Amino acid sequence: MLAAGLAAITMLGTVAWAQQAAPARIRGTIEAVDGPMLSIKSRDGTDMKVRMTDNVAVFAVVKTSLSEIKEGSYIGVTAMPEPDGTQKAIAVHIFPENQRGAAEGFRPWDLRPNSTMTNATVAETVKGTDGQNITVKYKDGEKKVVVPPDTPIVTFVASDKAEVKPGAKIIIFGAQKSDDGTLAANRVNVGRDGITPPM
Repeated sequence: MLAAGLAAITMLGTVAWAQQAAPARIRGTIEAVDGPMLSIKSRDGTDMKVRMTDNVAVFAVVKTSLSEIKEGSYIGVTAMPEPDGTQKAIAVHIFPENQRGAAEGFRPWDLRPNSTMTNATVAETVKGTDGQNITVKYKDGEKKVVVPPDTPIVTFVASDKAEVKPGAKIIIFGAQKSDDGTLAANRVNVGRDGITPPM
């Protein structure tokens, strides 16, 4: 009886977990702010409403330089796979030290068709003929990355809700859909000084 009951509970939990919608990634422009509610025009032109949670963390996305990427830096590389197996960066973001380990690993990404994201630690960085050659390592492997000279390099700076205003470009990595269909975000990343978050 107990085993059957536990099996039923486990199955119900699995079904409930499967029914939870995957977090949504939102890129777009803030059209209006009404208290915690953001009206966003997504990059594909869709009008969206996203509610910021009471404990929302706001980060500014700011420009930085390739020279800030050093051995030991924890970075995110948005890239396109090359035929030789390397990743050609289309954007790099440097994580603050307190976000080391965030979403570590290699995965498909949705910036462009077939793009990828690698969050990993820089093991080596050397000047190459096509740009900077960087080797990054994560728990399940490593990637060779070429960073062309014109690649946008950004970092995250802790900010507050004053940064969240109409006209700002944003990316929300994990908006959660509630039972009523509304979206909620506990972190909002806002491009500072007109920057469009490049990832």
